[in-house]
Amino acid sequence: METPLSHLAHLEITAPDVEASARFYEEKFGMRIIDRVDGNVYLRCWGDYYRYSLVITEGPEASLGRMAWRTNSQAALEAAASRVEATGVQGTWTAGGHGFGKAYEFTGPYGHHMRLFYDVEKFVAEPGFESTYPDRPERRSSHAAAPRFLDHVTVAASDVRGFAQWYNEALGFRVMAFVDLDEAPITVFSVLTINEKSHDLGVVLDTSKRAGRVNHIAFWVDATEDLLRTADVMMENGTPMEYGPSIHGVGEQNFLYFRDPSGLRVELNSGGYRNYVPDWDANTWKPSEGSNNFYKNGAMPHSMTESFPPAEGFTATEEGASEEMKEALLNPYAKQGRG
Repeated sequence: METPLSHLAHLEITAPDVEASARFYEEKFGMRIIDRVDGNVYLRCWGDYYRYSLVITEGPEASLGRMAWRTNSQAALEAAASRVEATGVQGTWTAGGHGFGKAYEFTGPYGHHMRLFYDVEKFVAEPGFESTYPDRPERRSSHAAAPRFLDHVTVAASDVRGFAQWYNEALGFRVMAFVDLDEAPITVFSVLTINEKSHDLGVVLDTSKRAGRVNHIAFWVDATEDLLRTADVMMENGTPMEYGPSIHGVGEQNFLYFRDPSGLRVELNSGGYRNYVPDWDANTWKPSEGSNNFYKNGAMPHSMTESFPPAEGFTATEEGASEEMKEALLNPYAKQGRG
């Protein structure tokens, strides 16, 4: 079946202090506040073609409120809704919202809120923000750390292969790679895409009982030099790097990670391969092969295993699993009363 989706259009995140988070994304990271509506703040990357890339809404803790995807056509939107409902998931049609038209909204089987739409407001730069490049939606940002595009989102789920299978069958995502533990055939990570990117959706294994969690949101810059400059500028202005810069084996992107004021993890990428193979057969990596850090020359901090909102349990990464998580996964009898 043809893929009904085109690309990730925007993300909604929640934060206890919307204004603090908005200032961070604007002043530290170089995104631009484009709208404020009903207490929500809408920000854009200078290279994104729609009105906004990120929405910050008020919530008691850092979380992913919703991921929004544009379909390839109005007919594809209807087809996508039918495919989702054929799996037994029931959604809701809405008349649309700020900057987009008729939408189909549903919660996936692992608790993540999804929005699908086709009609969308194309961004037209206001006077003073026009680009000399006709194909750019606005001029390049003068902020040294500014991302060009929204890139992907990585969520957490109780069954990585089950998650990948559902999104492949229901919405046509291509499954690009898996990561299994070296110690046992337990899948802890996967990446999926609906276009030629190495991924625009990732998923890590989550042993918590809280559905719909997110591990990080991600943005993209043109070149590795841009990524290194972002790390430099943000550190000089008080934002430490959580991990990186380095390069992922899975996806081949250069990466760095940091946190916003709510604690939510943000990734910045550059590079990465392009893959147009319609019948791609996903490889299964091992952490020892450099699935997370292909150089294999740096230890990932334990903080990277945190997902959001907080919950009891463990979260994996491309690196595999922490020793505590391995103990829980590999030895179910370690805790008295389990067997």
